[in-house]
Amino acid sequence: MSLPSSLSSFSTSASSAAHPLAAYGWDDDWADAFAPYAAQGLVPGRVLRVDRGRCDLITPEGTVLADTAFVVPRDPMRIICTGDWAAVDADGDPRFVRALLPRRTAFVRSTSSKRSEGQVLATNIDHIAICVSLAVELDLGRVERFLALALSSSGGDALLGEAAGAGERTAAPLVLLTKADLVPDAVTLSHLVQDVERVAPGVQVLPVSSATGEGIDVFSAIVSGGTSVLLGTSGAGKSTLANTLLGEDVMTVRAARDVDGKGRHTTTTRNLLVLPSGGVLIDTPGLRGVGLWDAEVGVGQVFSEIEDLAADCRFHDCAHEAEPGCAVRAAIEDGVLPERRFDSYRKLLRENQRIVAKTDARVRAEIRKDWKRKGAEGRAAMDAKRGRIR
Repeated sequence: MSLPSSLSSFSTSASSAAHPLAAYGWDDDWADAFAPYAAQGLVPGRVLRVDRGRCDLITPEGTVLADTAFVVPRDPMRIICTGDWAAVDADGDPRFVRALLPRRTAFVRSTSSKRSEGQVLATNIDHIAICVSLAVELDLGRVERFLALALSSSGGDALLGEAAGAGERTAAPLVLLTKADLVPDAVTLSHLVQDVERVAPGVQVLPVSSATGEGIDVFSAIVSGGTSVLLGTSGAGKSTLANTLLGEDVMTVRAARDVDGKGRHTTTTRNLLVLPSGGVLIDTPGLRGVGLWDAEVGVGQVFSEIEDLAADCRFHDCAHEAEPGCAVRAAIEDGVLPERRFDSYRKLLRENQRIVAKTDARVRAEIRKDWKRKGAEGRAAMDAKRGRIR
């Protein structure tokens, strides 16, 4: 990865008003968290990129410490990640990351492996920009999935059962409808925005175009404060958008395929970039799959209207299938709640429950109990149909 000119010209002079790493998100809370390591003669650095067991960091001197070594822990949730703040032995041979400062926030997905481990994609983020290309048909289910994870990405070290050093933080999601210039007219674009807004309650939905500049000023103003991460499938225009905000071609871009709008995974690592208008941006490779990881809170927020309806069901443990007095089924029959959205809600809940059950014995017991109950109900229904009495 070639570094932007803002890195090569990074000022080495500090003033009482600004720390040399302020442009990268350094603040008083990070300084307090780093104090014990400063006493050991270590220096702070923010991770710009991780690749093959090595990382690049930026230090207060404005120096990029490339290919810095670090210990790979057994727990994948603790592996150093783009966006981390680290305590570095800059004078060692080789240079070495001695410790990570507690994460404020983290975007975590489940890996595709059968072990269902968590994979941290970005840390210490303030905004999560979910990029959805308008060059292809909208996949609302994918938007809901990304949002469920994004809304669960708060308290980075709380995900590991620890208290975050600077208190619990949240990363605010927004949905970017990229390549808006490919939509034929304003009316169609407005309808697409409304479709996404209906599945993203309380979340800003912004159409943008790197080709025409539509929405770029608004998005630039949003990301000018704090650290933002671009997430989405390959071909969603993340790297093009990053180059537009940077004002130079830092990230390599290739055209998406015409047949399906998918890209060719030009970006292969997650890269942290300082924006000229302020703020920090993390560009990520296209994601083929986004498995849920401890996202029950996020699912509940994305589908808040379904959970509100469920509170009005006659039975508190209503499965929303054929029970009398089910407010959810009534809303579906009345056309108030789309069947597609309800199916998406149940799918994400089941997936998240399976992930949690792998490490939570209580959840596993609840699942087995539910299976037994449904099995007994099925047998009773079959016996009744055949005229048998148990």
